[in-house]
Amino acid sequence: MKLRRALIVAAVALSMAPVARSGHEQSVYPSYYPHEIEIRALAPAPAAELLRAGKLHAYLGRVPPVAAGNGAATVESLGAFLVIRLNANSPRARDEPTACATAAALVRDMAQRGNGLVVHPYPVTPWHGDYFDHADLAEAARQQILASDATLGPSDLKVRAIGARARGLTRPEWLSDGELWDATVEEVSAAELVARETTMLNGWLGPRWVRSGWFHAYRLLGPSITDATQASLVTANVERLQEVAYAGAVERINLERELLEVLLSGCRALVAGYTMKQEPFNVSFSAGIENISFDALEGFNSPMFLRTVKLKDFPWNGWLQLGLQAHPSAAWNPVGGFTDPFGRLMWFAVADPALIPAPYDQVWILNRFADVGASPPQ
Repeated sequence: MKLRRALIVAAVALSMAPVARSGHEQSVYPSYYPHEIEIRALAPAPAAELLRAGKLHAYLGRVPPVAAGNGAATVESLGAFLVIRLNANSPRARDEPTACATAAALVRDMAQRGNGLVVHPYPVTPWHGDYFDHADLAEAARQQILASDATLGPSDLKVRAIGARARGLTRPEWLSDGELWDATVEEVSAAELVARETTMLNGWLGPRWVRSGWFHAYRLLGPSITDATQASLVTANVERLQEVAYAGAVERINLERELLEVLLSGCRALVAGYTMKQEPFNVSFSAGIENISFDALEGFNSPMFLRTVKLKDFPWNGWLQLGLQAHPSAAWNPVGGFTDPFGRLMWFAVADPALIPAPYDQVWILNRFADVGASPPQ
């Protein structure tokens, strides 16, 4: 009996023991390849040197052009919106025709100065996932600006420029740092606009509309709507879009277009266009990157980048070296922190949300796992 009991215990123990297999791979990998990620705050010049030396894989910021072509390549994403707002107390905004002529002349003058500006007087850009729902309205707005024959003399305007790119796009004789100004030209980072409206908590990124062009238009131009009737219509359309209070895709698109038409109904605030952002990464062999993805709105500072990057000298995993131009400035906690570029990148590396933004669209995709149906259905 003792022998029989011992054999039964041994059989049960063996049946519960895990099966040992050769190799060291896990059946389910983390979302991203690297098993160690180092993030350093670097100025552009040192970052360019480290890229050339093969000691930096990617840099979230602009580097001198000499860095490209020396074992480095760049990716391009939406950089910033250039937003014009007229001073309500200025003679240039005394009535709608005068305001429209002033805004159009300012946009046309900025277009002639170049400096990376893509004239696009419509807040939804080709880099937004919902652009094709607005393409005809965007082209009509561009043609209207270009068809204007309004001009301004060297002393006809006082402009308050906010941001280095905005100052570079404004005539020097128009720049005004005093209390008297007719218009402001402000550079609004697309990535920061997304970041300000995003909540990252408990494995969740959202809200779902944070990447939509109509929502960016609302955040850029909504505060400038002063007419009570128009402001009420804007609020009602935004609430319906956020609460999915529509019957289907056609009604949703019509709501978005109606919202944009109201936001663009006046000339006291408008988006003159946008600029592009280029970020470098190392492509040298064998210290560079073999596979990479990035986000159309946020560039490298996105979950998709960290979940697709693969180093050339590792069949999997590896040590990823990243540089970031901005120093850490926000609190490091998942409730009210990780809101600066450094913190967001770090949180993307350590968090594991169920859904992440599609890199070139306004929709969200499953992280790591896909909902694949059986073929044939079972």
